[in-house]
Amino acid sequence: MPPRVRFYHNAPDRLVLALELVGRAYASGRKVAVRLVDAEELRRFDQALWTSEPLAFVPHVALASALAGETPVVLAAAGEDAGWPHADLLFNLADDLPPGHERFRTVVEIVGQGEAHALPARARWTEYRRRGLELKAFDAASRTAL
Repeated sequence: MPPRVRFYHNAPDRLVLALELVGRAYASGRKVAVRLVDAEELRRFDQALWTSEPLAFVPHVALASALAGETPVVLAAAGEDAGWPHADLLFNLADDLPPGHERFRTVVEIVGQGEAHALPARARWTEYRRRGLELKAFDAASRTAL
């Protein structure tokens, strides 16, 4: 079954929105893959997962960890994201189409504000549509469907 793709456009802070959505997904029992732009963004996201809510720990590791297959939230930077250990939910914060996205049940694209984020997101939307995937869009700032 092909994945459903959800775009959250206009996010004031992509990492903050990803933290919220990943936390909710984990709390509901989902297995989560998070694809970040680069190693620096991965480091910031990892740190935020440790410090965002003192009583709401989200177990997570990097994709390269020996514990990736046993951990509900797995992080990787674009370019090192081959071979996710599970295929439930993929959050993409990178500018390109995630390799292997077709294996996932759901792909969530988190798009920041401004043309620098919107242009690559439009290209991904077009490619997902060309592939016949179910697409839905939401405005992240207003929390409404588009």
